[in-house]
Amino acid sequence: MAELLDDHPTTLPTVPAAPEPPPPLDETARARALLAAQSVTEGHTELPGSLDPEDLPPVRAAEAGAQLWSLHTEDDEGVIGTLRRIDSVRALVAACPEDLRLAHTTSELAHARNCGRVAALLGPVSWTALGGSAATLRAYHALGVRAVNLTRFDRFARDAVREMNRIGLAVDLSGADPDTVRRALAVTRAPALLTLAAPETLPDEVLGLLGGNGAVLMVTVTEDPAATADVLDRVRAQAGPHCTGVSHTTAPATGYVPLFAELLRRGWTAQELVGLAHANATRALRETEFLSRTNRIRPAAA
Repeated sequence: MAELLDDHPTTLPTVPAAPEPPPPLDETARARALLAAQSVTEGHTELPGSLDPEDLPPVRAAEAGAQLWSLHTEDDEGVIGTLRRIDSVRALVAACPEDLRLAHTTSELAHARNCGRVAALLGPVSWTALGGSAATLRAYHALGVRAVNLTRFDRFARDAVREMNRIGLAVDLSGADPDTVRRALAVTRAPALLTLAAPETLPDEVLGLLGGNGAVLMVTVTEDPAATADVLDRVRAQAGPHCTGVSHTTAPATGYVPLFAELLRRGWTAQELVGLAHANATRALRETEFLSRTNRIRPAAA
């Protein structure tokens, strides 16, 4: 019996070694993964010089998921020039149905993204294109415009801001001097936008006021991610992370990954970066819409 046992030794099964955990992702890989899931809302997009079918859709960063299309005109172009630009944006969207979709609300913005399209929002309109008329303001809104750029403050501006709050137009303070920003913030009940922000022109105290308003400063992303990160660090420190946003990039081929990687190195959280990418701008637009819905029973301004 012992001999039989010796001929058939008992062996224990080999337990495979536990796999080693994957190495942590570096900042560039983390930024790329975040932007793949959280596309960017750009505050300032210019119309292309022509609508040549061979150049459509226009070049943009791969991470862009929504864009506000600037309707700025020269002072002598006025309403007609603005209407031409609105028509051009609509023609552009119609020419690129697989890439672009016109959006009038934050719900339509989200739906466009879910369908794999870049949401196109109309605005801002130049302040001079209003012609000092609240009726023109309402007409632009009816055509789908969602922001107006206020660059000076007077009696009409005060009434116009209140009317914009009532009908759901975002107040864009890009290019406004500090005093105009202060006066506009004292009137508006909705968050302001700075779709083409220049934070270096605003003192810390004004940035603090913008933070209290819930405004979003949409900063241009240059080819130097460290320099852009310096600007955003100041906005974050003085106004708050809920006030950061992206205007556009001067290097669409490079995109936003280098900037987001730099911000990760500086200690920005994933939640703050999602806000920077699109959540802050979406929140400001949604609050503007909500305020308008609560004000619908109010009479229109003369």
